[in-house]
Amino acid sequence: MKVVAAIDSLKGSLTSLEAGNAIAEGVKKVYPDAEVLVRPLADGGEGTVEALTIGMGGELQNIPVTGPLGAKITAQYGILDSGNGKTAIIEMSAAAGITLVEDKDKNPLHTTTYGVGEMIRDAIEKGCRSFIVGIGGSATNDGGIGMLQALGYGLLDGDGKQVPFGSKGLEELESITDTYVIPELKDCRFKIACDVTNPLCGENGASAIYGPQKGADASMVLQMDKWLASYAALAAESFPKANASQAGTGAAGGLGFAFLTFTNAVLESGIKIVLEETRLEYYVKDADVVVTGEGCLDSQTAMGKAPIGVASIAKKYGKKVLAFSGSVTPDAGVCNEHGIDAFFPILRGVVTLAEAMDPENARNNMTASVEQAFRLIKAFS
Repeated sequence: MKVVAAIDSLKGSLTSLEAGNAIAEGVKKVYPDAEVLVRPLADGGEGTVEALTIGMGGELQNIPVTGPLGAKITAQYGILDSGNGKTAIIEMSAAAGITLVEDKDKNPLHTTTYGVGEMIRDAIEKGCRSFIVGIGGSATNDGGIGMLQALGYGLLDGDGKQVPFGSKGLEELESITDTYVIPELKDCRFKIACDVTNPLCGENGASAIYGPQKGADASMVLQMDKWLASYAALAAESFPKANASQAGTGAAGGLGFAFLTFTNAVLESGIKIVLEETRLEYYVKDADVVVTGEGCLDSQTAMGKAPIGVASIAKKYGKKVLAFSGSVTPDAGVCNEHGIDAFFPILRGVVTLAEAMDPENARNNMTASVEQAFRLIKAFS
């Protein structure tokens, strides 16, 4: 029996690898000689750095950076060394995430992506030339100018000085220079994990759609949208890749636009990037069963989330796919139409949310549920 386990984290409870190891334990209670390969899984959002870095034998880095409000914080990212070069795994939210800002302090006029640029710069100094960057969960609407400033770009006002942090800096922006950009940046390639298709500006743009959750009122939304449009027009004068209408440019308050315009970057589905980097297809080719899952299995899972990405690969090779999750909603049956042959909630009784999410309880519940599913497989083999 060969089983491949690739399960997303049960957020707040088990990491991807912890959940995978609990699955392996359950399988081996039934098939002691089974080969169970635990592969890291994430969708490009929260947990991606830990899943990929630890799961693929990389090293986590903890460095001081400028946080979204300008104060110093500690941010974590990962470095993988494949022998063919170093790859940095970064979540922009580690330096500029909305969870780093208390509700009373949310204000996209002032929050900055400068710390994201500091993480990239640190990784470049440590030899990385390939980057995977998740850009979900931002507190910012600065068009990525903070990140660009940290990388050496000049985002200058009428006096030739760097504009201040935040979307407010866009109001003062009059010129963009690349004279002092760190030289190694031209050799770097960025895969940006982005499942957002919003353009930079307009009624579906960064300011209108995401500004309010970052603390913007209606007046601020109009101002920021106008400033982003002027920024894009200014960038287009000297940087030919500038295209404010391109899908995804509005991601993370315009950080998508900055990556596409000023770096060698592509925006791709987060799960697509992760599955390629972890080479999951290679491992499932000769598996007997593929096991996946996430914290909550529902109809949203079927819309391209991590377990469906795993199932899609498995079905290319005709493999059976089981999914386990902390909870299952009534509409989760649609997952059966997208490659998951059967799914199981792991809760085994009526408990509080805190009890359900307790890591030890979750681990035991996962192992026990997997054991019973594989006992059924064995009974019908």
